[in-house]
Amino acid sequence: MEKKIKFGLYGYGKVAQLHAKALAASRNAELVSVCGRNSDKAKAFASSWGLEARASAQEMADRDHVQAVIVTTPHPMHAEHALECVRADLHVLVEKPMALRVADADSMISEAGSRKVLLGVISQRRWYPSAIRIKRAIDEGALGVPLLGQVTILGWRDEAYYDSDPWRGTWRNEGGGVIVNQAPHQFDLLSWFMGPVSGVSGSWINANHPYIEVDDSAVAMVHFKNGGLGSIFVSNSQKPGIYAKVYVHGSSGASAGVQTDGGAMFIAGRSGIAEPPFNDLWTIPGEEKLLAAWKKEDEEFFARIDATWYFFALQIDDFARSIATGGKPMVTGEDGREAVKIIEGIYRSAETQRSIFY
Repeated sequence: MEKKIKFGLYGYGKVAQLHAKALAASRNAELVSVCGRNSDKAKAFASSWGLEARASAQEMADRDHVQAVIVTTPHPMHAEHALECVRADLHVLVEKPMALRVADADSMISEAGSRKVLLGVISQRRWYPSAIRIKRAIDEGALGVPLLGQVTILGWRDEAYYDSDPWRGTWRNEGGGVIVNQAPHQFDLLSWFMGPVSGVSGSWINANHPYIEVDDSAVAMVHFKNGGLGSIFVSNSQKPGIYAKVYVHGSSGASAGVQTDGGAMFIAGRSGIAEPPFNDLWTIPGEEKLLAAWKKEDEEFFARIDATWYFFALQIDDFARSIATGGKPMVTGEDGREAVKIIEGIYRSAETQRSIFY
């Protein structure tokens, strides 16, 4: 690309700092401004990165000629702020989850389409080498039809984590718990591997976090349009954090899996990535012995990068390239909508005691 795409940030919190680092390293994008509700915080963030602080997405577009915005505000605001950017004729990358309701995701997709701007959802784990191997194996037919999927998260969040930001742990300001905050990355990988979601049944509890209103654990079953099924077992109630895994089992009898997170789970602004992700299950005939070599390769690769922001940079580069060429980004709004189906489906199913079908 001859000229970098100009980006703005909507939001100035912990994850925005990581996006700023990613944009600073990007080959195809540059960060020029930031906006948010609190002008003092926006100005402080802007000062630390040598940016302009603006009052709105429209002002970033008018005064800084921003072409794209990354929305990093708390979950319940994602849809509202993304739509504000779209209506300013800006391309939008919105942090996960893109929305809390499928109806809001649909509005975002429809508005972006009518305005002819790109809409993407931050799903940087798709760029993990271990995740790419699974997707490639599925696309090449090595698993047959992916018919059984599994997501398991056994993590932990302590009281200090919920106290670190005033919006955490409440229905109004966070929109939920592990289901909306920690699990969407794995939900995204599950639907990337298995295909579109057609139904969800599930429930949630708060196992050992009396100081928050929202879920810390959930169990669900997912129906996929290809006839497959998925099981979800996610929790933030295991000290100090064990692992997060996504597995796929195909009609051929072969299986593939990735441990996306190991040990204490990553917390933006508070911790690093404890263990590199790696393939921990692979039974494709003739390839079973590749696991050890892949794990060594991935460990060496992760030792050379800062994984807290590196994969954000890869997704931002992909999105900026798509803007410049008029192409389709690797993660679209339609892709993000699949994770929203799972999120909304679990909460609605728990509330109604019925399966939710789309």
